[in-house]
Amino acid sequence: MNDPKTTGGATASSPAHKRPNILILYTDDMGFGDLGANNPNSKIPTPNLDRLAAQGMNLRDAHASSGICTPSRYALLTGRHHWRDFHGIVGALGRPVFKQNQLTLPQILAESGYTTACIGKWHLGWDWGALRKPGAEPTSIRPEDFDWTRPVPGGPLSVGFQHYFGDDVINFPPYTWIEDDRVLQAPDTPLNTEGWKPIKEGRWECRDGPMADDWDPYQVMPALTRRSVEFIRSRKDQAQPFFLYHAFPTPHAPIIPDDTFDGKSQAGPYGDLVYQTDDACGQILRALEEIGEADNTIVLFSSDNGTEDYAFARDEKYDHWSSAPLRGRKRDIYEGGHHVPTLIRWPGVIQAGTISDTLFSQTDIMATVASLIGYELPPDSAEDSFDFLPYFRGETPAGPRTAMVHNTSKDVYAIRDGDWLLINAPSGYMRHPAPDAWHAKHGYTEINELPVELYDLNSDLGQRRNLAADHPERIEQMQALLRQLREQGRTAPRLSDR
Repeated sequence: MNDPKTTGGATASSPAHKRPNILILYTDDMGFGDLGANNPNSKIPTPNLDRLAAQGMNLRDAHASSGICTPSRYALLTGRHHWRDFHGIVGALGRPVFKQNQLTLPQILAESGYTTACIGKWHLGWDWGALRKPGAEPTSIRPEDFDWTRPVPGGPLSVGFQHYFGDDVINFPPYTWIEDDRVLQAPDTPLNTEGWKPIKEGRWECRDGPMADDWDPYQVMPALTRRSVEFIRSRKDQAQPFFLYHAFPTPHAPIIPDDTFDGKSQAGPYGDLVYQTDDACGQILRALEEIGEADNTIVLFSSDNGTEDYAFARDEKYDHWSSAPLRGRKRDIYEGGHHVPTLIRWPGVIQAGTISDTLFSQTDIMATVASLIGYELPPDSAEDSFDFLPYFRGETPAGPRTAMVHNTSKDVYAIRDGDWLLINAPSGYMRHPAPDAWHAKHGYTEINELPVELYDLNSDLGQRRNLAADHPERIEQMQALLRQLREQGRTAPRLSDR
């Protein structure tokens, strides 16, 4: 880390205005193979993200903590794997997942002089119960049982963000805008999708709950993009650096691209929505250029997990496999569930056009940023976060990580050790197997009859050949490593070893 240091706090290692801004563009359910920079056969144009890849580093072996939403977001913002604390998502009107006084990425940046903002999808819980009126049932979802004039505790402002704008989760209540810790319009009706424009692919997948009567989900994506552009423009000529976490609600269901993007891809409405997401990334990145901060901003692009089940029908109809060249999709512990597109641009530090095959986890962002700003992390924080700063600066030939634990569902784990991957279960499919037609099309002919699966990803990234029967000693070693990493309370080295 950079000296001087102060345990558990910020340092004055460099003037605040010389520190780089940090922008995280975080998509929802985008597959590794949706991105043109990863898949030359993609049927979806992603010109802005392809340009971002060309301007920086394409991390081709990067992973979310989970194959689903809430756990991955929690891990990204804490540097701690979700499976140490929980496995599922926050339900509709659910409570926060953060522990009391838990150190977070926005908190260390705010303490170090950054202006911090979260715009978009949160899905990490709020204390909506604090708004329930006296006498209302604890599980009520009726609009009239809430006092919408009161601030909502437990959201982004409680973990280090100084500003928030969004609708929490596009398909979860309350269906209204939230700014900082207050709703902008009181929901006054139960969910009713009949007045909305028709959905373009799949189902609405909206949970019941309170809704503002004029709510239009088609406006969510454009409104969030405008807000991030406005936030960046407001930072022009400001000495204080900023951290913006823009969390897209897309291309997660509901699949509702704006009409102007219809037919822009060759992968149906989902592809059009990915194209719209790419366009929004372009707008936000151009705002950095407008204010003259593009060269002083670290940009990280990634996704919370792999593509949803709709991908199978899309592959059949349009010949576009969103996870290409990987096996699996959202929820799975096959690579397609958590092996996500990841790009980082850092002008003057990371060489343009770099393709990296080093193993990287979204949990590693916390320790890397702490190292960058000279913040010494306490020993009870960022337990699964490795410092990649020397690697990004070109001081080391590979990143510090050689192992990683993959998990979505309770009691089903996979362990990565170098190029080897052990799935400690008979299958990496977590909800249901891929269709037989998909298996046949993509060359999956083997039927596993063993209790575990073992793959050499160096020669078999698509996970077609289970080598478990040939390597019993390696399986034993990797199972021991999995137990060790789960039981010792951290996977990253302690402060004294970093």
